[in-house]
Amino acid sequence: MDRIQTQKITQDLTRKMVFLTGSRQVGKTSLALSLTKKIQPSLYLNYDNFEHRAQIQQMNWLPSVKFLVLDELHKMPDWKNYLKGLYDTKLEHLQILVTGSARLETFRQTGDSLAGRFFRHRLNPFSLVELQAAGELNEDSIEQLITRGGFPEPFLAQSMADANRWRLQYIDGLIRTDILDFEQIHDFKTIQLLLELLRTRIGSPLSYASLARDLACAPNTVKRYIEIFEALMIVFKVTPYHKNIGRSLLKESKVYFFDNGMVKGDDGVKFENFVAISLLKHLQAVEDYQGIRTKLSYIRTKDKKEIDFALVVDNEIESVIEVKLSDTKLSPSLLYFQKKYQFPKAIQLVKNIRNERLESSIEVRNATAFLSTLSM
Repeated sequence: MDRIQTQKITQDLTRKMVFLTGSRQVGKTSLALSLTKKIQPSLYLNYDNFEHRAQIQQMNWLPSVKFLVLDELHKMPDWKNYLKGLYDTKLEHLQILVTGSARLETFRQTGDSLAGRFFRHRLNPFSLVELQAAGELNEDSIEQLITRGGFPEPFLAQSMADANRWRLQYIDGLIRTDILDFEQIHDFKTIQLLLELLRTRIGSPLSYASLARDLACAPNTVKRYIEIFEALMIVFKVTPYHKNIGRSLLKESKVYFFDNGMVKGDDGVKFENFVAISLLKHLQAVEDYQGIRTKLSYIRTKDKKEIDFALVVDNEIESVIEVKLSDTKLSPSLLYFQKKYQFPKAIQLVKNIRNERLESSIEVRNATAFLSTLSM
């Protein structure tokens, strides 16, 4: 299945370098290799390959190469200055794609001498938008996306058993390889236990102190480990929105997983995580391709009134969304907030609903129909 960003990446390659970031095994290398077949002559080099590494360091590819893919380049010492020199002295026809995950994305947040030399594209798991574009959107594929997650290998696996086998190896690789590569941490047991705890706490406000008690470690240790999970794009935080919201919480974030198959819980919990991924992917597309700052937040007051998600665009709430598995009766919290603050758009997103409606300025929407209209 072709990825939805392929055309945009192809266009950006003619203008600047492209940085393609995303979780481990989300499909970055597959997308890059598919482009090498479309842009010829091409050269794919992976820094993990010893022979490729020597060629990268020596820059001794043929001048006729039109498309150069540098995979895992962030593992190279002083890779930023290497790329700056490569880009500033390259032949005009050479197009450069750099792929990576944690360190490449972390670097982007700090700013550097590469500013103005690249476009960033974030690759996320498959979405309903991508299934629809591929003509594969149906009830079975939707359920498969929610239960197996949108990472290519488990989603396309022949059986649920194969998907589970992949995930077991995936989690082990994250803990024993990626985390160690990212930071010199050897307390694998605590990291693994924390990951397992987070899998059961989807959509609940995070308490570092509570998690620390469960793990018998310091709250700062929990905080640091979750930051590593974020950097490796295993989880993402949804933070509380408090601008102009009376009695709102200021600190407690919620955590969701990029891989929906990692979520442990009932159908409602899995569906909420799936919606979170879909909304995040949409907002990242708005940011990456329209240049508008976005954020996925939620609203919760000290008296526990809550809305699951607030889509913040250019520092203002564009819409608020409450997620329900099958309940079509208006959420009291959503009704309260919409009456009080009159957001531009308020949506109750229901998985199992046939007839959509507008009631009290709130759209009651079919989840599949709505999520299929997002940017990505």
